Amino acid sequence: MSKTNFKTIQAVLQVTRKEYITPHYIRIFLTGDQIPLFVNTTVGVNNKIMIPPNGISEIHFPEFDYDAMKWKPQPEDIRPSIRTYTHRGVDLERNEIWIDFVAHGDEGPASAWAINSKEGDNLGVLMKDGFSDLYVKADNYLLVADSTGIPVIAAILEDLSADARGICIIEVHGPEDEQHLKTEADIEFIWLHNSHPQHGSSLANVVKQQSLPTTSRSGYVAAEFATVKEVRQYLRKEKEWKREELYAYSYWKSGVAEDKSTDDRQMEKQND
Repeated sequence: MSKTNFKTIQAVLQVTRKEYITPHYIRIFLTGDQIPLFVNTTVGVNNKIMIPPNGISEIHFPEFDYDAMKWKPQPEDIRPSIRTYTHRGVDLERNEIWIDFVAHGDEGPASAWAINSKEGDNLGVLMKDGFSDLYVKADNYLLVADSTGIPVIAAILEDLSADARGICIIEVHGPEDEQHLKTEADIEFIWLHNSHPQHGSSLANVVKQQSLPTTSRSGYVAAEFATVKEVRQYLRKEKEWKREELYAYSYWKSGVAEDKSTDDRQMEKQND
């Protein structure tokens, strides 16, 4: 039996401007006729961006096979690179949304596109229509991320109430990449520096050094595959966090492109 297709936003957007938030973080502003549709989504929720191949400006959206749960094949010359990202905001007055990219050279299609993008360039965006819960509400929070997870962590921080408290541990390239993240909550920020995240991370070790809450707690972890796996196992097995108290998502796997590591990352999440 075929699985029911959920309603999606499928938009071809154009770059209006970009700014370097830090030396390794680029914010790309996008406009288009479908921008008003994003008002009905939750800022911080994942989307899929479609990066056209070199020499192609048109976005050829792939079809998704809901029986096989994978994208249907496309000809090589028109097939976009598909990556998971997060929209960080919507401004109807300017008719824009914006997406933050980690700038780590040309080895990845998303980073290369962001670095080289210019006004008028096209980007395809696909995401579920409608609002959804970004995180589990609680009194105490543990937020953990590497550079790829900052957008969702920033969105959570902005949404927390003033009576919330917690720890936010973020790993970036260096001190020059630390960002001022807004929140009304009582949050202790711990910034870690790692100029070669593909060679390993200290995030999990630092999590293990913290005095963590034992009641009314909510955890959100967004980082590299091995780090997410280690933190999840530590919290679930050793600290006895319940499944509903922790959301842990891997955006990438060291040494493997996102589209090649999807199965591993989804399997690990399902095995929680």
